Amino acid sequence: MTTPASARAAARTDAGAGVGQAAGTVSVRYFAAAAEVAGVDTETVPAGTAAQVVAEMTRRHPDLAAVLTRCALLADGSRVEGDDEVRAGVTLDVLPPFAGG
Repeated sequence: MTTPASARAAARTDAGAGVGQAAGTVSVRYFAAAAEVAGVDTETVPAGTAAQVVAEMTRRHPDLAAVLTRCALLADGSRVEGDDEVRAGVTLDVLPPFAGG
């Protein structure tokens, strides 16, 4: 049986993790060429710096490395790179350059 105190503790633990998402992870959405090379549209990776997240994505999908050099990374709509923190619970969009206009 869950007590009110343990329910509050569980809620604090899950806060910021996103619905259906494990604490300490980022939901990655791949678009266009990035999705094609990765072979998936979405996946969950550990949170960390943008560089750490990119390292994990390329570990899982080695051919993605060449595409990522041309992609913009947006964490909940804000561009991130290098040492920028990608916090747990955010959605990271991997956007290759798009032609047209």
